[in-house]
Amino acid sequence: MSPEAPVSEEAAAHAAKKAKIKAARDRMMQEKTGEKGLIIVLTGPGKGKSSSAFGMIFRCLAHGMRCGVVQFVKGARTTGERDLILARFSDLCAFHTMGEGFTWETQDLARDKAAARAGWEKARELIRDPDNRMVLLDEINIALRYDYLDLAEVLDFLRAEKPPMTHVVLTGRNARPELIAAADLVTEMTVVKHPFREGIKAQPGVEF
Repeated sequence: MSPEAPVSEEAAAHAAKKAKIKAARDRMMQEKTGEKGLIIVLTGPGKGKSSSAFGMIFRCLAHGMRCGVVQFVKGARTTGERDLILARFSDLCAFHTMGEGFTWETQDLARDKAAARAGWEKARELIRDPDNRMVLLDEINIALRYDYLDLAEVLDFLRAEKPPMTHVVLTGRNARPELIAAADLVTEMTVVKHPFREGIKAQPGVEF
């Protein structure tokens, strides 16, 4: 058997550095033992808020966890995630599209407020059910921004009635500061480049 090749100084230094990092990470992970249902806010002007939220919904489904989705703005237009969930996972995920489209499409304040209120009532029903491990409130931040829903009511409900192990995900631009303060996890999507600015329309598989 041929002798092992000598380890270079560069490789040895790299291994030692990574060993220190691993030891530090292992210590940190040993300290993180808590579990709780999170309030998660995905906001900002960049693309990816709903996409990220649905990624978490599909993770829940992969673990056999019950979940629910309420869409506050998106209307009857078909989307891949809705079609897939209704066709394959309706036994695990309740899916409710309560909005009637973007506000510039409806052009009817009373209808928009009524749709938001109906969406919130359905959201409260889903969140109250402790069997639902995650509830996605898609684009609720838009309804809150335009005062279609009362922010204080939403925050009070989440504090008082959300079961301890239920995750609630709230998406949409311009999340209110009070909601951000109440959340456990907040991610803001920023715009670096977007094809829409170059005349490229929304496309299936990317936007819907």
